[in-house]
Amino acid sequence: MMKRRTKYNNKITSFDGFTFDSKKEANRYFELKMLQAGGEISNLELQPKIPLIVNGCQIANYVGDFRYKTLDGETVIEDVKSPATKTPIYNLKKKILATYNPPVLIKEVF
Repeated sequence: MMKRRTKYNNKITSFDGFTFDSKKEANRYFELKMLQAGGEISNLELQPKIPLIVNGCQIANYVGDFRYKTLDGETVIEDVKSPATKTPIYNLKKKILATYNPPVLIKEVF
């Protein structure tokens, strides 16, 4: 049986009991885990889901890769990206989140 290629040529990777969509995402998780162990960030979450609301109606969800708090209490949502994964749908979801009050901004990690 032939092994199918993934949509973006990524290599699905397991680490620490979690399965990540790419090696890059697994490596970023390791980095964030070390930052949390060192007390530089807290409340590290994987795959946070945020409802996308337009005109009072939920139209979809945005699922990020990571969410955590910085030392100054700021909540950061990260998405590990490559040029191939910056799709029009991703860009639209990112723009919708930016219209929230307060805006939900996505930190892209390349």
